[in-house]
Amino acid sequence: MPFGLLKYGISNDYPFEKEADLPLPTELKRQYDVVIIGGGGHGVATAYYLAKYHGITNVAVLEKGYLGGGNTARNTAVIRSNYLTPEGVKFYSESVKLYENLSNEFDFNIMYSQRGQLTLAHTDATVRAFRQRAEVNKHFGGGTELIDPRDVAELVPTLNLNPANLPVLAGLWHKDGATARHDAVAWGYARGATQCGVELHQVTEVTDVLVSNGRVTGVKTTRGDVNAGVVIQAVAGHSALMAQKAGFPLPLVAYPLQAMVTLPVKPFLTPLVSSSALHCYVQQTSRGEMVIGGGSDPYPLYNSRASLPLKEGLISSAVEMFPFLSEMRLLRQWAGITDMTSDYSPIMGLSPVENYYIDAGWGTWGFKATPICGKTMAELVASGGKVPELIQPFELARFDRFKQVNEMGATAASH
Repeated sequence: MPFGLLKYGISNDYPFEKEADLPLPTELKRQYDVVIIGGGGHGVATAYYLAKYHGITNVAVLEKGYLGGGNTARNTAVIRSNYLTPEGVKFYSESVKLYENLSNEFDFNIMYSQRGQLTLAHTDATVRAFRQRAEVNKHFGGGTELIDPRDVAELVPTLNLNPANLPVLAGLWHKDGATARHDAVAWGYARGATQCGVELHQVTEVTDVLVSNGRVTGVKTTRGDVNAGVVIQAVAGHSALMAQKAGFPLPLVAYPLQAMVTLPVKPFLTPLVSSSALHCYVQQTSRGEMVIGGGSDPYPLYNSRASLPLKEGLISSAVEMFPFLSEMRLLRQWAGITDMTSDYSPIMGLSPVENYYIDAGWGTWGFKATPICGKTMAELVASGGKVPELIQPFELARFDRFKQVNEMGATAASH
């Protein structure tokens, strides 16, 4: 077998599919049926489902930087559905189901790895909250259960069960928790979309949104004006700024969100582990790096810089959970920009401007929603503006009607 693999690897007949590459840049047309602002995971996923499942191919995805170079490239690639509300659990459970088959869908390996997520409870109040959360998840399709400290120790033998003198009383075990390569997800969707005829224009910034008589007519870009029948906004942390260009406010506040990784070591940690009291999570990548993350910075800022205070705080909490991490060396640190709503749920669907659709407010959970967001936003466009039932609870109008979907506390990190 080793000799066969070596021969295969150096052979001139190695099966390389040139069409698997993204197409070369083209001229930006003056008219499209649909323009998608933002070439991250959500933008290219929406374009993919529009083209492949609804036959809408006269679509342009406009990205001011490069494919997946915004928040898609700046997250920790966690996939889960163990949320608090029925609306949230149903939505993210559908996304997990789509993730499970994405590699087959793309014929492209996204390195999906179902490893489970363990969230630690350190107080009686947290145990009660986790018990309720587990029942909601079971009822609406999420694989979640409450486990005792003995089961926690069996799942993660290297874990300190008394971090910072906060004994672990229970754990919320979410067997559906997983990870995937964020760049592979973006590349898979972009490749599939462009193969169907969608145009991906990188280094093309949208500078303004064109609106006439309450209806979107197109966008202004650094490469000229583009007319469009429908415009979809999917720009992650800059959502409120882009909505202002279209002429309406969004109830969002942007915060930096930081994370870091260590140098790689041999595999020892399978689940993703987070602490509700320390506001920190730790996971090990397939390369052996230890990913350490936590809450958003406590101040609004449109900046993706990393900072020393956050680094020190996260490292301190991670070492409390896994004391031997104190001997490891940090490889790199980074930050993204999270756009947070008051109820910690996204904003999806219609906007005050006709045919201008919004995909915003993802905070710390945008990557895990990539497939279902693309699918439902495509359904919204293809139906002529009929909002799919799955995303109706996340409409912008809920804030006027006081019908918030409160997901505060849905992670053990930032909220």
